[in-house]
Amino acid sequence: MSDTQTAPVASGLSHRQIMAIMSGLMMGMFLAALDQTIVSAAMRTIADQLHGQTVQAWATTAYLITATISTPLYGKLSDIYGRKPMYLTAISLFLIGSALCGVANSMYELAAFRAVQGLGAGGLMSLALAIIADVLPPRERAKYQGFFMAVFGISSVAGPVAGGFFAGLNDFMGIDGWRWVFLVNLPLGIAALVVVTRVLNIPHNRVNHRIDFLGAASLAVGLVPLLIVAEQGRQWGWGDPLTLGLIGLGVAGLVAFVLAERRMGDEALLPLRLFRSSVFSLGNLLNFIIGIGMFGGLLSLPLYLQIVKGMSPTESGLMMLPLTFGILTASMYSGTRTAKTGRYKTFPIVGIGLIVAALLLFSTIGFSTPLWLTAIYMVLMGAGLGSCMQTLVLAVQNDVPPSDMGVATASVTFFRQMGGTIGAAAFLSILFGVVGDRIASALRSAALTPEFLAAVRDPAVLANPANKPVLDMMANGGVGSPSLDDTSFLINLDPRLARPFQDGFSSAMDTVFLTGALVMVVAFVVVWFLKEKPLSNQSGMQRRAQEEHAAAALAG
Repeated sequence: MSDTQTAPVASGLSHRQIMAIMSGLMMGMFLAALDQTIVSAAMRTIADQLHGQTVQAWATTAYLITATISTPLYGKLSDIYGRKPMYLTAISLFLIGSALCGVANSMYELAAFRAVQGLGAGGLMSLALAIIADVLPPRERAKYQGFFMAVFGISSVAGPVAGGFFAGLNDFMGIDGWRWVFLVNLPLGIAALVVVTRVLNIPHNRVNHRIDFLGAASLAVGLVPLLIVAEQGRQWGWGDPLTLGLIGLGVAGLVAFVLAERRMGDEALLPLRLFRSSVFSLGNLLNFIIGIGMFGGLLSLPLYLQIVKGMSPTESGLMMLPLTFGILTASMYSGTRTAKTGRYKTFPIVGIGLIVAALLLFSTIGFSTPLWLTAIYMVLMGAGLGSCMQTLVLAVQNDVPPSDMGVATASVTFFRQMGGTIGAAAFLSILFGVVGDRIASALRSAALTPEFLAAVRDPAVLANPANKPVLDMMANGGVGSPSLDDTSFLINLDPRLARPFQDGFSSAMDTVFLTGALVMVVAFVVVWFLKEKPLSNQSGMQRRAQEEHAAAALAG
Protein backbone atom coordinates (compact mmCIF):
# COMPACT_ATOMS: atom_id res chain seq x y z
CA MET A 1 0.00 0.00 0.00
CA SER A 2 1.57 3.30 -1.07
CA ASP A 3 2.14 6.35 1.08
CA THR A 4 -0.32 8.36 -0.99
CA GLN A 5 -3.02 5.89 -0.03
CA THR A 6 -2.38 5.89 3.70
CA ALA A 7 -0.68 9.16 4.61
CA PRO A 8 -3.09 11.45 6.46
CA VAL A 9 -3.67 14.92 5.12
CA ALA A 10 -4.01 17.99 7.32
CA SER A 11 -7.66 17.23 8.09
CA GLY A 12 -6.76 13.95 9.80
CA LEU A 13 -8.29 11.91 6.98
CA SER A 14 -6.17 9.69 4.74
CA HIS A 15 -5.93 10.21 1.01
CA ARG A 16 -7.99 7.05 0.53
CA GLN A 17 -10.76 8.39 2.82
CA ILE A 18 -10.74 11.71 1.00
CA MET A 19 -11.00 10.01 -2.39
CA ALA A 20 -13.87 7.83 -1.13
CA ILE A 21 -15.79 10.96 -0.11
CA MET A 22 -14.81 12.65 -3.37
CA SER A 23 -16.22 9.76 -5.41
CA GLY A 24 -19.69 10.28 -3.96
CA LEU A 25 -19.54 14.05 -4.33
CA MET A 26 -18.32 13.85 -7.91
CA MET A 27 -21.16 11.49 -8.81
CA GLY A 28 -23.65 14.01 -7.47
CA MET A 29 -22.04 16.93 -9.26
CA PHE A 30 -21.80 14.93 -12.48
CA LEU A 31 -25.56 14.34 -12.35
CA ALA A 32 -26.28 18.08 -12.29
CA ALA A 33 -23.55 19.09 -14.76
CA LEU A 34 -24.42 16.35 -17.26
CA ASP A 35 -28.14 17.07 -17.09
CA GLN A 36 -27.73 20.64 -18.32
CA THR A 37 -25.79 19.64 -21.44
CA ILE A 38 -27.49 16.35 -22.30
CA VAL A 39 -30.97 17.89 -22.19
CA SER A 40 -30.04 20.93 -24.28
CA ALA A 41 -28.60 18.64 -26.99
CA ALA A 42 -31.81 16.59 -27.17
CA MET A 43 -34.41 19.29 -26.49
CA ARG A 44 -35.39 19.85 -30.13
CA THR A 45 -36.18 16.15 -30.54
CA ILE A 46 -37.97 16.02 -27.19
CA ALA A 47 -40.14 19.02 -28.12
CA ASP A 48 -41.02 17.43 -31.46
CA GLN A 49 -41.99 14.15 -29.79
CA LEU A 50 -44.17 15.93 -27.22
CA HIS A 51 -45.64 18.33 -29.81
CA GLY A 52 -44.48 21.37 -27.87
CA GLN A 53 -41.76 23.09 -29.87
CA THR A 54 -43.20 26.57 -29.20
CA VAL A 55 -43.25 26.08 -25.41
CA GLN A 56 -40.00 24.13 -24.98
CA ALA A 57 -38.30 27.07 -23.22
CA TRP A 58 -40.53 26.51 -20.19
CA ALA A 59 -38.84 23.18 -19.51
CA THR A 60 -35.52 25.01 -19.18
CA THR A 61 -37.01 27.95 -17.29
CA ALA A 62 -38.75 25.76 -14.69
CA TYR A 63 -35.52 23.87 -13.95
CA LEU A 64 -33.52 27.09 -13.73
CA ILE A 65 -35.96 28.78 -11.36
CA THR A 66 -36.08 25.97 -8.79
CA ALA A 67 -32.33 25.25 -9.00
CA THR A 68 -31.42 28.90 -8.44
CA ILE A 69 -33.85 29.53 -5.59
CA SER A 70 -33.05 26.29 -3.76
CA THR A 71 -29.26 26.83 -3.85
CA PRO A 72 -29.04 29.31 -0.92
CA LEU A 73 -31.68 27.29 0.97
CA TYR A 74 -29.49 24.19 0.84
CA GLY A 75 -26.52 26.21 2.05
CA LYS A 76 -28.35 27.55 5.11
CA LEU A 77 -30.15 24.31 5.95
CA SER A 78 -26.92 22.32 5.72
CA ASP A 79 -25.29 24.69 8.21
CA ILE A 80 -28.19 23.93 10.58
CA TYR A 81 -28.95 20.24 10.00
CA GLY A 82 -25.69 18.96 8.53
CA ARG A 83 -24.34 18.37 5.02
CA LYS A 84 -25.05 14.64 4.64
CA PRO A 85 -28.85 14.64 5.11
CA MET A 86 -29.24 17.66 2.84
CA TYR A 87 -26.98 16.16 0.15
CA LEU A 88 -28.94 12.90 0.23
CA THR A 89 -32.14 14.95 -0.02
CA ALA A 90 -30.78 16.79 -3.08
CA ILE A 91 -29.83 13.54 -4.85
CA SER A 92 -33.20 11.97 -4.02
CA LEU A 93 -35.20 14.92 -5.35
CA PHE A 94 -33.10 14.97 -8.50
CA LEU A 95 -33.75 11.25 -9.06
CA ILE A 96 -37.50 11.61 -8.48
CA GLY A 97 -37.57 14.48 -10.97
CA SER A 98 -35.55 12.47 -13.50
CA ALA A 99 -37.88 9.49 -13.26
CA LEU A 100 -40.92 11.73 -13.71
CA CYS A 101 -39.33 13.49 -16.71
CA GLY A 102 -38.77 10.06 -18.26
CA VAL A 103 -42.53 9.38 -18.29
CA ALA A 104 -43.74 12.89 -19.25
CA ASN A 105 -46.41 12.96 -21.98
CA SER A 106 -46.52 16.69 -22.71
CA MET A 107 -44.18 19.68 -22.60
CA TYR A 108 -46.16 21.13 -19.71
CA GLU A 109 -45.72 17.90 -17.72
CA LEU A 110 -42.03 17.92 -18.60
CA ALA A 111 -41.69 21.52 -17.38
CA ALA A 112 -43.32 20.61 -14.05
CA PHE A 113 -41.09 17.56 -13.60
CA ARG A 114 -38.00 19.55 -14.58
CA ALA A 115 -38.89 21.91 -11.71
CA VAL A 116 -38.66 18.91 -9.35
CA GLN A 117 -35.27 18.05 -10.85
CA GLY A 118 -34.13 21.63 -10.26
CA LEU A 119 -35.04 21.38 -6.57
CA GLY A 120 -32.44 18.64 -6.29
CA ALA A 121 -29.88 20.20 -8.60
CA GLY A 122 -29.72 23.32 -6.44
CA GLY A 123 -27.93 21.35 -3.73
CA LEU A 124 -25.77 18.99 -5.76
CA MET A 125 -23.03 21.44 -6.69
CA SER A 126 -22.99 23.86 -3.77
CA LEU A 127 -23.14 21.16 -1.07
CA ALA A 128 -20.35 19.15 -2.70
CA LEU A 129 -18.05 22.17 -2.50
CA ALA A 130 -19.14 22.85 1.10
CA ILE A 131 -18.47 19.25 2.15
CA ILE A 132 -14.95 19.38 0.73
CA ALA A 133 -14.43 22.62 2.69
CA ASP A 134 -15.48 20.73 5.85
CA VAL A 135 -12.97 17.91 5.43
CA LEU A 136 -9.98 19.68 3.87
CA PRO A 137 -8.04 22.83 4.73
CA PRO A 138 -7.87 25.46 1.96
CA ARG A 139 -4.30 24.67 0.92
CA GLU A 140 -5.08 20.97 0.48
CA ARG A 141 -8.53 21.73 -0.95
CA ALA A 142 -7.10 23.47 -4.00
CA LYS A 143 -5.68 20.17 -5.30
CA TYR A 144 -8.88 18.21 -4.85
CA GLN A 145 -11.18 20.86 -6.33
CA GLY A 146 -9.47 20.24 -9.64
CA PHE A 147 -11.41 16.98 -9.77
CA PHE A 148 -14.64 18.98 -9.69
CA MET A 149 -13.51 21.04 -12.66
CA ALA A 150 -12.81 17.75 -14.41
CA VAL A 151 -16.46 16.80 -13.83
CA PHE A 152 -17.61 20.01 -15.54
CA GLY A 153 -15.21 19.48 -18.42
CA ILE A 154 -16.20 15.86 -19.02
CA SER A 155 -19.92 16.67 -18.81
CA SER A 156 -19.53 19.46 -21.40
CA VAL A 157 -18.36 16.82 -23.88
CA ALA A 158 -20.31 13.75 -22.73
CA GLY A 159 -23.63 15.62 -22.49
CA PRO A 160 -24.01 16.63 -26.15
CA VAL A 161 -22.65 13.26 -27.30
CA ALA A 162 -25.08 11.28 -25.12
CA GLY A 163 -27.96 13.67 -25.82
CA GLY A 164 -27.45 13.39 -29.57
CA PHE A 165 -27.15 9.60 -29.32
CA PHE A 166 -30.35 9.06 -27.33
CA ALA A 167 -32.29 11.65 -29.34
CA GLY A 168 -31.33 9.82 -32.51
CA LEU A 169 -32.73 6.47 -31.31
CA ASN A 170 -36.34 5.60 -32.03
CA ASP A 171 -36.35 3.35 -28.98
CA PHE A 172 -33.96 1.64 -26.60
CA MET A 173 -35.02 -1.41 -24.57
CA GLY A 174 -38.60 -0.75 -25.63
CA ILE A 175 -38.57 2.87 -24.39
CA ASP A 176 -38.47 6.01 -26.55
CA GLY A 177 -34.86 7.02 -27.12
CA TRP A 178 -35.25 10.60 -25.85
CA ARG A 179 -36.63 9.39 -22.50
CA TRP A 180 -33.21 7.89 -21.71
CA VAL A 181 -31.84 11.43 -21.56
CA PHE A 182 -33.51 11.53 -18.14
CA LEU A 183 -33.62 7.84 -17.20
CA VAL A 184 -29.83 7.51 -17.51
CA ASN A 185 -29.65 9.59 -14.32
CA LEU A 186 -31.26 6.80 -12.28
CA PRO A 187 -28.38 4.29 -12.11
CA LEU A 188 -25.86 7.10 -11.65
CA GLY A 189 -27.92 8.69 -8.89
CA ILE A 190 -28.60 5.43 -7.07
CA ALA A 191 -24.88 4.70 -7.07
CA ALA A 192 -24.23 8.19 -5.70
CA LEU A 193 -26.81 7.63 -2.93
CA VAL A 194 -25.15 4.36 -1.90
CA VAL A 195 -21.63 5.81 -1.91
CA VAL A 196 -22.58 9.00 -0.04
CA THR A 197 -24.57 7.05 2.56
CA ARG A 198 -21.61 4.77 3.24
CA VAL A 199 -18.60 7.10 3.14
CA LEU A 200 -19.81 10.57 4.04
CA ASN A 201 -19.66 10.65 7.83
CA ILE A 202 -18.94 14.23 8.91
CA PRO A 203 -19.49 15.11 12.58
CA HIS A 204 -22.21 17.73 13.01
CA ASN A 205 -23.55 19.31 16.15
CA ARG A 206 -27.00 20.60 15.40
CA VAL A 207 -27.58 24.20 16.39
CA ASN A 208 -31.13 25.43 16.83
CA HIS A 209 -31.68 28.32 14.46
CA ARG A 210 -34.78 29.96 13.13
CA ILE A 211 -35.38 29.23 9.45
CA ASP A 212 -35.67 32.39 7.36
CA PHE A 213 -39.01 31.63 5.70
CA LEU A 214 -39.67 35.30 4.92
CA GLY A 215 -36.29 35.64 3.24
CA ALA A 216 -36.88 32.49 1.19
CA ALA A 217 -40.33 33.65 0.11
CA SER A 218 -39.18 37.16 -0.84
CA LEU A 219 -36.20 35.68 -2.73
CA ALA A 220 -38.63 33.54 -4.71
CA VAL A 221 -40.82 36.58 -5.45
CA GLY A 222 -37.72 38.44 -6.59
CA LEU A 223 -36.06 35.76 -8.70
CA VAL A 224 -38.96 33.91 -10.35
CA PRO A 225 -40.21 36.92 -12.38
CA LEU A 226 -36.66 37.97 -13.33
CA LEU A 227 -35.69 34.45 -14.43
CA ILE A 228 -38.88 34.15 -16.47
CA VAL A 229 -38.10 37.47 -18.16
CA ALA A 230 -34.51 36.37 -18.79
CA GLU A 231 -35.76 33.28 -20.59
CA GLN A 232 -38.88 34.67 -22.27
CA GLY A 233 -38.22 38.39 -22.68
CA ARG A 234 -36.76 38.02 -26.17
CA GLN A 235 -39.97 36.39 -27.43
CA TRP A 236 -42.28 38.78 -25.60
CA GLY A 237 -40.32 41.93 -26.35
CA TRP A 238 -38.31 43.86 -23.74
CA GLY A 239 -40.79 46.76 -23.78
CA ASP A 240 -43.89 44.56 -23.49
CA PRO A 241 -46.13 45.44 -20.49
CA LEU A 242 -45.88 41.85 -19.21
CA THR A 243 -42.08 41.99 -19.33
CA LEU A 244 -41.96 45.36 -17.56
CA GLY A 245 -44.48 44.21 -14.96
CA LEU A 246 -42.47 41.12 -14.12
CA ILE A 247 -39.27 43.16 -13.86
CA GLY A 248 -41.01 45.52 -11.44
CA LEU A 249 -42.30 42.60 -9.35
CA GLY A 250 -38.84 41.05 -9.30
CA VAL A 251 -37.16 44.25 -8.15
CA ALA A 252 -39.76 44.68 -5.40
CA GLY A 253 -39.13 41.10 -4.29
CA LEU A 254 -35.36 41.65 -4.11
CA VAL A 255 -35.85 44.82 -2.06
CA ALA A 256 -38.10 42.86 0.31
CA PHE A 257 -35.42 40.13 0.48
CA VAL A 258 -32.71 42.63 1.55
CA LEU A 259 -35.03 44.07 4.22
CA ALA A 260 -35.89 40.57 5.47
CA GLU A 261 -32.20 39.60 5.66
CA ARG A 262 -31.38 42.77 7.59
CA ARG A 263 -34.16 41.98 10.04
CA MET A 264 -33.08 38.33 10.55
CA GLY A 265 -29.39 39.15 11.18
CA ASP A 266 -27.32 35.98 11.71
CA GLU A 267 -30.40 33.82 11.14
CA ALA A 268 -30.78 35.17 7.60
CA LEU A 269 -30.73 32.94 4.54
CA LEU A 270 -27.79 35.02 3.28
CA PRO A 271 -26.48 37.07 6.24
CA LEU A 272 -25.68 40.61 5.09
CA ARG A 273 -22.71 40.82 7.49
CA LEU A 274 -20.80 38.53 5.13
CA PHE A 275 -20.80 41.30 2.53
CA ARG A 276 -18.80 43.53 4.87
CA SER A 277 -15.76 41.52 3.87
CA SER A 278 -14.23 42.75 0.64
CA VAL A 279 -13.05 39.22 -0.22
CA PHE A 280 -16.59 37.80 0.04
CA SER A 281 -18.15 40.76 -1.79
CA LEU A 282 -15.60 41.02 -4.59
CA GLY A 283 -15.32 37.24 -4.90
CA ASN A 284 -19.04 36.90 -5.54
CA LEU A 285 -19.10 39.97 -7.78
CA LEU A 286 -16.42 38.27 -9.88
CA ASN A 287 -18.42 35.03 -9.92
CA PHE A 288 -21.44 36.97 -11.15
CA ILE A 289 -19.51 38.78 -13.91
CA ILE A 290 -17.72 35.59 -14.98
CA GLY A 291 -21.09 33.83 -15.10
CA ILE A 292 -22.27 36.50 -17.57
CA GLY A 293 -19.11 36.70 -19.64
CA MET A 294 -18.25 33.04 -20.00
CA PHE A 295 -21.64 32.34 -21.55
CA GLY A 296 -20.52 34.49 -24.46
CA GLY A 297 -18.23 31.59 -25.30
CA LEU A 298 -19.91 28.51 -23.87
CA LEU A 299 -23.29 29.37 -25.41
CA SER A 300 -22.06 30.46 -28.84
CA LEU A 301 -19.38 27.83 -29.49
CA PRO A 302 -21.78 24.88 -29.96
CA LEU A 303 -24.01 27.08 -32.13
CA TYR A 304 -21.01 28.05 -34.25
CA LEU A 305 -19.98 24.42 -34.69
CA GLN A 306 -23.51 23.24 -35.52
CA ILE A 307 -24.90 26.11 -37.60
CA VAL A 308 -21.80 27.52 -39.29
CA LYS A 309 -19.69 24.35 -39.52
CA GLY A 310 -22.66 22.02 -40.04
CA MET A 311 -21.82 19.58 -37.24
CA SER A 312 -24.31 17.38 -35.42
CA PRO A 313 -24.77 17.84 -31.65
CA THR A 314 -22.66 14.71 -31.11
CA GLU A 315 -19.86 15.98 -33.35
CA SER A 316 -19.88 19.43 -31.78
CA GLY A 317 -19.72 17.84 -28.33
CA LEU A 318 -16.60 15.91 -29.30
CA MET A 319 -15.14 19.06 -30.85
CA MET A 320 -15.35 20.70 -27.40
CA LEU A 321 -12.63 18.34 -26.11
CA PRO A 322 -9.90 21.03 -26.41
CA LEU A 323 -11.93 23.21 -24.03
CA THR A 324 -12.09 20.33 -21.57
CA PHE A 325 -8.36 19.74 -21.93
CA GLY A 326 -7.69 23.39 -21.08
CA ILE A 327 -9.97 23.26 -18.03
CA LEU A 328 -8.41 20.06 -16.68
CA THR A 329 -4.81 21.13 -17.24
CA ALA A 330 -5.20 24.59 -15.72
CA SER A 331 -7.30 23.48 -12.74
CA MET A 332 -4.85 20.73 -11.82
CA TYR A 333 -1.85 23.04 -12.18
CA SER A 334 -3.40 25.92 -10.24
CA GLY A 335 -4.56 23.56 -7.48
CA THR A 336 -1.13 21.98 -7.12
CA ARG A 337 0.68 25.32 -7.08
CA THR A 338 -1.78 26.78 -4.56
CA ALA A 339 -1.31 23.79 -2.26
CA LYS A 340 2.47 24.14 -2.51
CA THR A 341 2.80 27.91 -2.12
CA GLY A 342 -0.38 28.99 -0.34
CA ARG A 343 -0.73 31.80 -2.89
CA TYR A 344 -3.69 32.03 -5.23
CA LYS A 345 -4.40 35.55 -6.48
CA THR A 346 -2.25 35.17 -9.60
CA PHE A 347 -4.51 32.45 -10.98
CA PRO A 348 -7.79 34.40 -11.28
CA ILE A 349 -5.86 37.33 -12.76
CA VAL A 350 -4.22 35.12 -15.38
CA GLY A 351 -7.40 33.09 -15.87
CA ILE A 352 -9.65 36.07 -16.54
CA GLY A 353 -6.99 37.52 -18.84
CA LEU A 354 -6.97 34.27 -20.83
CA ILE A 355 -10.77 34.30 -21.10
CA VAL A 356 -10.67 37.88 -22.45
CA ALA A 357 -8.01 36.89 -24.99
CA ALA A 358 -9.92 33.75 -26.03
CA LEU A 359 -13.21 35.64 -26.53
CA LEU A 360 -11.43 38.31 -28.60
CA LEU A 361 -9.92 35.56 -30.76
CA PHE A 362 -13.31 33.86 -31.08
CA SER A 363 -14.71 37.16 -32.39
CA THR A 364 -12.49 36.74 -35.47
CA ILE A 365 -13.62 33.24 -36.49
CA GLY A 366 -15.86 32.65 -39.50
CA PHE A 367 -17.01 30.06 -42.00
CA SER A 368 -13.51 29.58 -43.41
CA THR A 369 -11.64 29.42 -40.09
CA PRO A 370 -9.88 26.04 -39.79
CA LEU A 371 -11.05 23.87 -36.93
CA TRP A 372 -7.51 23.42 -35.60
CA LEU A 373 -7.30 27.18 -34.99
CA THR A 374 -10.66 27.22 -33.23
CA ALA A 375 -9.41 24.30 -31.10
CA ILE A 376 -6.41 26.37 -29.96
CA TYR A 377 -8.74 29.19 -28.93
CA MET A 378 -10.82 26.63 -26.98
CA VAL A 379 -7.74 25.50 -25.06
CA LEU A 380 -7.11 29.14 -24.06
CA MET A 381 -10.74 29.53 -22.95
CA GLY A 382 -10.59 26.31 -20.94
CA ALA A 383 -7.29 27.30 -19.33
CA GLY A 384 -8.84 30.59 -18.25
CA LEU A 385 -11.89 28.93 -16.72
CA GLY A 386 -9.78 26.27 -15.00
CA SER A 387 -7.48 28.89 -13.50
CA CYS A 388 -10.07 31.20 -11.98
CA MET A 389 -13.32 29.39 -11.15
CA GLN A 390 -12.13 27.02 -8.43
CA THR A 391 -9.74 29.65 -7.03
CA LEU A 392 -12.57 32.12 -6.46
CA VAL A 393 -14.55 29.44 -4.60
CA LEU A 394 -11.48 28.84 -2.43
CA ALA A 395 -11.04 32.56 -1.71
CA VAL A 396 -14.65 32.95 -0.54
CA GLN A 397 -14.58 29.79 1.59
CA ASN A 398 -11.29 30.82 3.22
CA ASP A 399 -12.83 34.16 4.19
CA VAL A 400 -15.79 32.96 6.29
CA PRO A 401 -16.13 31.20 9.67
CA PRO A 402 -16.92 27.47 9.50
CA SER A 403 -20.45 28.08 10.78
CA ASP A 404 -21.18 29.98 7.54
CA MET A 405 -19.41 27.57 5.17
CA GLY A 406 -22.61 26.23 3.62
CA VAL A 407 -24.10 29.69 3.08
CA ALA A 408 -20.85 31.08 1.65
CA THR A 409 -20.32 28.16 -0.75
CA ALA A 410 -23.94 28.30 -1.89
CA SER A 411 -23.54 32.03 -2.54
CA VAL A 412 -20.74 31.30 -5.03
CA THR A 413 -22.96 28.90 -6.99
CA PHE A 414 -25.92 31.25 -6.66
CA PHE A 415 -24.19 34.36 -8.02
CA ARG A 416 -22.46 32.46 -10.82
CA GLN A 417 -25.75 30.86 -11.84
CA MET A 418 -27.56 34.20 -11.79
CA GLY A 419 -24.82 35.70 -13.93
CA GLY A 420 -25.05 32.79 -16.33
CA THR A 421 -28.82 33.16 -16.64
CA ILE A 422 -28.56 36.87 -17.36
CA GLY A 423 -25.65 36.26 -19.73
CA ALA A 424 -27.52 33.58 -21.67
CA ALA A 425 -30.58 35.82 -22.06
CA ALA A 426 -28.51 38.86 -23.02
CA PHE A 427 -26.31 37.06 -25.53
CA LEU A 428 -29.21 35.24 -27.18
CA SER A 429 -30.98 38.60 -27.52
CA ILE A 430 -27.88 40.12 -29.10
CA LEU A 431 -27.46 37.13 -31.42
CA PHE A 432 -31.03 37.06 -32.72
CA GLY A 433 -31.27 40.85 -32.64
CA VAL A 434 -28.50 41.28 -35.22
CA VAL A 435 -28.50 37.99 -37.14
CA GLY A 436 -31.36 38.96 -39.46
CA ASP A 437 -29.56 42.05 -40.73
CA ARG A 438 -26.26 40.16 -41.01
CA ILE A 439 -27.90 37.43 -43.12
CA ALA A 440 -29.60 40.03 -45.32
CA SER A 441 -26.27 41.78 -45.85
CA ALA A 442 -24.54 38.48 -46.65
CA LEU A 443 -27.30 37.58 -49.13
CA ARG A 444 -26.95 40.94 -50.91
CA SER A 445 -23.22 40.38 -51.22
CA ALA A 446 -23.62 36.75 -52.31
CA ALA A 447 -26.22 37.65 -54.97
CA LEU A 448 -23.46 39.42 -56.92
CA THR A 449 -21.12 36.40 -57.02
CA PRO A 450 -20.95 33.92 -59.94
CA GLU A 451 -21.30 30.94 -57.59
CA PHE A 452 -24.59 32.12 -56.09
CA LEU A 453 -26.00 33.17 -59.48
CA ALA A 454 -25.12 29.77 -60.89
CA ALA A 455 -26.89 28.08 -57.96
CA VAL A 456 -30.20 29.95 -58.39
CA ARG A 457 -30.19 28.99 -62.10
CA ASP A 458 -29.14 25.37 -61.63
CA PRO A 459 -32.04 23.03 -62.62
CA ALA A 460 -31.03 20.54 -59.90
CA VAL A 461 -31.20 23.28 -57.28
CA LEU A 462 -34.56 24.52 -58.59
CA ALA A 463 -35.98 21.00 -58.49
CA ASN A 464 -34.98 20.33 -54.87
CA PRO A 465 -37.84 21.26 -52.47
CA ALA A 466 -35.32 21.92 -49.69
CA ASN A 467 -34.10 25.01 -51.58
CA LYS A 468 -37.57 26.47 -52.20
CA PRO A 469 -37.80 28.79 -49.14
CA VAL A 470 -34.56 30.57 -50.06
CA LEU A 471 -35.36 30.68 -53.79
CA ASP A 472 -38.81 32.16 -53.03
CA MET A 473 -37.19 34.72 -50.75
CA MET A 474 -34.73 35.76 -53.46
CA ALA A 475 -37.56 36.01 -55.97
CA ASN A 476 -39.37 38.37 -53.58
CA GLY A 477 -36.39 40.67 -53.24
CA GLY A 478 -35.15 39.16 -49.97
CA VAL A 479 -38.55 39.29 -48.23
CA GLY A 480 -39.91 36.34 -46.25
CA SER A 481 -36.72 34.58 -45.22
CA PRO A 482 -36.97 31.13 -43.55
CA SER A 483 -37.71 31.18 -39.83
CA LEU A 484 -34.54 31.26 -37.71
CA ASP A 485 -36.36 29.54 -34.84
CA ASP A 486 -35.49 26.29 -36.61
CA THR A 487 -32.18 26.24 -38.47
CA SER A 488 -32.46 22.60 -39.58
CA PHE A 489 -33.35 23.82 -43.11
CA LEU A 490 -29.64 24.58 -43.57
CA ILE A 491 -28.78 20.86 -43.44
CA ASN A 492 -30.41 20.03 -46.79
CA LEU A 493 -29.92 23.42 -48.42
CA ASP A 494 -27.58 23.68 -51.39
CA PRO A 495 -24.16 24.74 -49.95
CA ARG A 496 -24.03 27.78 -52.22
CA LEU A 497 -27.41 28.98 -50.94
CA ALA A 498 -26.57 28.11 -47.34
CA ARG A 499 -23.30 30.07 -47.30
CA PRO A 500 -24.89 33.56 -46.76
CA PHE A 501 -26.89 32.20 -43.80
CA GLN A 502 -23.75 30.67 -42.32
CA ASP A 503 -21.81 33.89 -42.85
CA GLY A 504 -24.63 35.90 -41.27
CA PHE A 505 -24.77 33.66 -38.20
CA SER A 506 -20.98 33.69 -37.92
CA SER A 507 -20.91 37.50 -38.03
CA ALA A 508 -23.65 37.72 -35.36
CA MET A 509 -21.78 35.25 -33.14
CA ASP A 510 -18.62 37.33 -33.52
CA THR A 511 -20.57 40.24 -32.00
CA VAL A 512 -21.61 37.99 -29.10
CA PHE A 513 -18.00 36.90 -28.51
CA LEU A 514 -16.82 40.52 -28.58
CA THR A 515 -19.52 41.56 -26.10
CA GLY A 516 -18.50 38.71 -23.82
CA ALA A 517 -14.88 39.89 -23.98
CA LEU A 518 -15.92 43.43 -22.97
CA VAL A 519 -17.84 42.04 -19.99
CA MET A 520 -14.81 40.03 -18.93
CA VAL A 521 -12.62 43.14 -19.14
CA VAL A 522 -14.71 44.47 -16.24
CA ALA A 523 -13.90 41.31 -14.28
CA PHE A 524 -10.21 41.72 -15.15
CA VAL A 525 -10.25 45.21 -13.60
CA VAL A 526 -12.17 44.07 -10.49
CA VAL A 527 -9.94 41.05 -9.78
CA TRP A 528 -6.92 43.27 -9.05
CA PHE A 529 -8.76 44.62 -5.99
CA LEU A 530 -9.31 41.14 -4.53
CA LYS A 531 -7.27 40.76 -1.34
CA GLU A 532 -5.25 37.59 -0.93
CA LYS A 533 -5.80 36.30 2.60
CA PRO A 534 -3.43 33.60 3.89
CA LEU A 535 -4.91 30.16 3.35
CA SER A 536 -5.79 28.30 6.54
CA ASN A 537 -4.13 24.97 7.30
CA GLN A 538 -7.23 23.74 9.13
CA SER A 539 -10.29 22.08 7.64
CA GLY A 540 -13.79 23.34 8.35
CA MET A 541 -14.35 20.54 10.87
CA GLN A 542 -11.13 21.38 12.69
CA ARG A 543 -11.91 25.10 12.80
CA ARG A 544 -15.45 24.41 14.00
CA ALA A 545 -14.20 22.07 16.75
CA GLN A 546 -11.67 24.70 17.83
CA GLU A 547 -14.38 27.39 17.99
CA GLU A 548 -16.71 25.11 19.97
CA HIS A 549 -13.89 24.24 22.40
CA ALA A 550 -13.10 27.93 22.90
CA ALA A 551 -16.78 28.73 23.45
CA ALA A 552 -17.11 25.91 26.00
CA ALA A 553 -14.01 27.13 27.84
CA LEU A 554 -15.46 30.65 28.07
CA ALA A 555 -18.80 29.31 29.27
CA GLY A 556 -17.06 27.20 31.91
